[in-house]
Amino acid sequence: MYDIEWHQTYAPIVGRILRIEHLAGKILDEGLRDGQQWTLEMFTELFLKSLKSVADKIIGLKSIAAYRSGLQIDTHVSKMDAEAGLVEALSARKPIRIQNKSFIDYIFMCSLEVAISFDLPVQIHTGFGDVDLDLRLSNPLHLRTALEDERFTKCRFVLLHASYPFSKEASYLASVYPQVYLDFGLAIPRLSVNGMISAVKELLELAPMNKVMFSTDAHAHPELFYLGAKNAREVIASVLCDACDDGDLTIPQAVDAAKDLLRRNALRFYKIETKEESLVSNKSMAHNIQPICKDSSVRETTFVRILWVDTSGQCRCRVVPGKRFYQVTKDHGVGLTFASMGMTSFSDGPAKGTNLTGVGEIRIMPDTTTKCRIPWLEQQEMVLADMQIKPGEAWEYCPRAVLHRVSAILKDEFNLEMNAGFENEFFLLKRVSWDGKQEWVPFDLTSYCSTSGFDAASSYLTDVNYALESLDIVVEQVHAEGGRGQFEIALGHKICTCAADKLIYAREAIKAIARKYGLLATFLPKLSPDDLGSGTHVHLSLWENGKNKFMAVDGTSTKYGMSNIGESFMAGVFHHLPAIMAFTAPLPNSYDRIQPSMWSGAYHCWGKENREAPLRTACPPGIANEVVSNFEVKVFDGCANPYLGLAAIMAAGIDGLRRRLTLPEPIDTDPCSLEGDLKRLPTLLDESIIALEGDEIIRDFIGQKVTTAVIGVRKAEVQYYAKNKDAEKQLIHIY
Repeated sequence: MYDIEWHQTYAPIVGRILRIEHLAGKILDEGLRDGQQWTLEMFTELFLKSLKSVADKIIGLKSIAAYRSGLQIDTHVSKMDAEAGLVEALSARKPIRIQNKSFIDYIFMCSLEVAISFDLPVQIHTGFGDVDLDLRLSNPLHLRTALEDERFTKCRFVLLHASYPFSKEASYLASVYPQVYLDFGLAIPRLSVNGMISAVKELLELAPMNKVMFSTDAHAHPELFYLGAKNAREVIASVLCDACDDGDLTIPQAVDAAKDLLRRNALRFYKIETKEESLVSNKSMAHNIQPICKDSSVRETTFVRILWVDTSGQCRCRVVPGKRFYQVTKDHGVGLTFASMGMTSFSDGPAKGTNLTGVGEIRIMPDTTTKCRIPWLEQQEMVLADMQIKPGEAWEYCPRAVLHRVSAILKDEFNLEMNAGFENEFFLLKRVSWDGKQEWVPFDLTSYCSTSGFDAASSYLTDVNYALESLDIVVEQVHAEGGRGQFEIALGHKICTCAADKLIYAREAIKAIARKYGLLATFLPKLSPDDLGSGTHVHLSLWENGKNKFMAVDGTSTKYGMSNIGESFMAGVFHHLPAIMAFTAPLPNSYDRIQPSMWSGAYHCWGKENREAPLRTACPPGIANEVVSNFEVKVFDGCANPYLGLAAIMAAGIDGLRRRLTLPEPIDTDPCSLEGDLKRLPTLLDESIIALEGDEIIRDFIGQKVTTAVIGVRKAEVQYYAKNKDAEKQLIHIY
C-alpha cells in the first residue's frame, strides 16, 4: 500500500478515512506488553488514544457494523456485555475479526464521542456489500435509535452504497434527520444501468439535493475509479435530464445540482477547503500523467453537428462522431449534393428552375471559430459550415459566403460594417388530445407583456436564456408577445456576419429546449388567421472603427436624425424592399402575416418610431431626442435564411450609398389610414418573386446563380401551397 504522499501526486485533494473496526482489531492483534491481560478499560484507553492521536490527520471515520452484527446499534450497551464481547474476540485466531454485536456497538459509541469532539463525520456502510452480511440487518432504518440519541444529534453521518436495496429508506432518513447524508458509491458502477439510475432517483425522491454525494468506492480494483467516475456522470446526467423533462428542475438548477452531487456536497460535508483549480494545473500530476490525446474534445465529444441553412431557410445538419471530426472532418469537411441548395420546405428534392440537381458534389467545411458545446445535450457539439466547390474556394450558392462577400464590398468601398440585432418572435405550443386525436395548440392565451404568461413559461425561458448565455449570445429582452402562446427574445446587435451565426444557434436552442419540455416552438409567420403573426425583426446600423455612423453627429445630420450615410443606406433598402422580401419573407405563409394594422409593415413606407411601417427608425433610451441610432426592418421572419436576407438588405444599402439616394417623407400615422396614397408592399410571394426578377442590382450583388435558385425554390413553394393549403399546418415542425 502506498503512503498518502504518493497519492497526493495524482490528485489535488487526498484525505484518510479511518475504519474503526479495523483499528480495534489491529490494537488487539498487537497485544499488551509484559504479558498483561486485556480488560475493557485498557482497550478503551488504547482505542480512544489511537483515535485522538490521528484525529487531526484524517477527514472522517467509517464503520462496517452492517457487515458484522447489523445496524441495530445498542446506544446504551453495558460494559459487562462489551467486555464479554472483548473476551470472545480475543479467543479467536489472529488476525482478529471482531464479530460480537455488543463489542461492535461499544466501539461504535466510543467512536461517536471522538467524532463529536473533533468534528469528524462518520461513514456508515449500509445495504449491500460483503457477501457474508445479513442484508436484513443492513437496512439503515435500524439506525434510528442512534440518530435520535441526544448525545450525537450534531454528529454528521453519511450512509454509503446508496443503501441499496434500501435507497428509499435512506432517502427518508436524509429528509427527516438533519445530520444524515447519502453517498451512492459502489451502487455505481456495480448495478446495471437501470439499477444505477433507479437507485439515484430513489435517493433524490425525498433527500435534499445538497445532502447526496458520490464516491467511487474503488476499494479493490483501480479500474473502478474510472468506471465509477464515468458511470456516475452518465447516471447523473440521465437523472437530471429526466428531472428537467418532468419540470422538477430547470437546466440551470440541474447544472448546479450536478456540481453539488459530484463535488460541492462532499467538500462541505468533509469540510475540505480547496481552490477551484483544474487537475492538470497540479505540476506533479502533469509530470506523472501524459495526456491520452492532445485535444480533450476528441475524448469528450460523442457527436459534432455540422450545420448549414438552405435556400428555403431550413437549418440542416450532418452529424459526425467526435473522434472522426477531430481526426478528419474538421480539416476535410464532408460531401454534400448540389441539390441541397435547391430543396423546398415541402420536399427534399431540388425544385425545378433552380438549375440544381443530384449531379455534383460540394464540401461543407466546418468553420471551427463557430464550434461550441450544445448546452441542452450531453457531450455533443455543433459548428456552422461553409460550402466549398474546391478546397478554399467558396461555392457560389453558399449563403455564408454571399453575406461575407457583400460585407467585403461595403467595407472596401465605404469602410463600413453593418451591425444587426434580431428580435425572435415565436409561438410556443403544447400537445392536447381531443376525440382521440392529438393537436398542437397555443401554450397559453395571455396578452402582450403578460406577467402571468411569462410566469407560465418562466422555467422554459430561464433554460433558453441559460443556453443562449452559454453560447455567448446576448439576450436584451424577453417577454410575452401579443399572439396566443407567443413570446419574443430580443438579441444584442453584432456585426452582421456574426449576428446571422448567432441567430441560427438561437433558433436551435429555442426549438430544442421546447422539445425537452414536451412543447413545440415554431417560427412560422402566421399560425392562425385570426391572430397576430411572428416576425424576426432586425435592427441595423452602420459602424466605422467602433463608432455608429448611422447616427447623426454634428455636421452630418439629416432632418430625420440620422447621418447622410445612414439616410442613403436606408433609402437604398427602401427602394429595393419589394425584391428584398423574396429573401426575408420566403413562404406564402409569410404574406399572411404582413397585413395592415397587424404590427408587420404592410405598406411601402417608413416612419420614425412607427411600428406599423416596414422600416422604422429607432431611438433607444439614452440617445438624444430626435437622434436615431438604427433602423428596423419588420418584413423579416423566422423562415428566412438570415445570411441571404442580410446580404440582400446590405446590397440595397450599398446601392443607396453609391447613388446617394434619399428617403421620402416619413409616415407618422397608421399607414392603412392613407391607403389611397400609399402603395402596398407585395401581398403575395408571387409579387416579391416578380420584383426580384426585375431587380438586376440585387441579383448581381447576391449572384445570378444563387438568385436563380432562390426564385426556383420560391416558385415551387407558391405552386405547392396553392394546391395544398392544409400542408402549411405541417410547417410548424420545420420552422
